[in-house]
Amino acid sequence: MKPTDHEKIQNLESRIAFQEVSIDQLSDALARQELELDKMNRMLHHLNQRIKEISEGQPINDTNQPPPHY
Repeated sequence: MKPTDHEKIQNLESRIAFQEVSIDQLSDALARQELELDKMNRMLHHLNQRIKEISEGQPINDTNQPPPHY
C-alpha cells in the first residue's frame, strides 16, 4: 500500500521534530564542552605559571604550605 500525501507529510514533520531535538541536544553538549575547555585552559595556564615560578626559584605562595619551622 502506497503512503498518502498526508502520511508523507506527517512522516516528514516527525523527522524534522526529531532532528530539531537532536540539534538542540548537540548544541547544549557543545556549549558544555566549550565551558569545560575554557576551564581546563585556565587551569593549564595557571599550572604553567606555577611551573615557571618554581623553575625560576621563586617562592611558592601556597596557603596550605606548613610554616618554615616544621
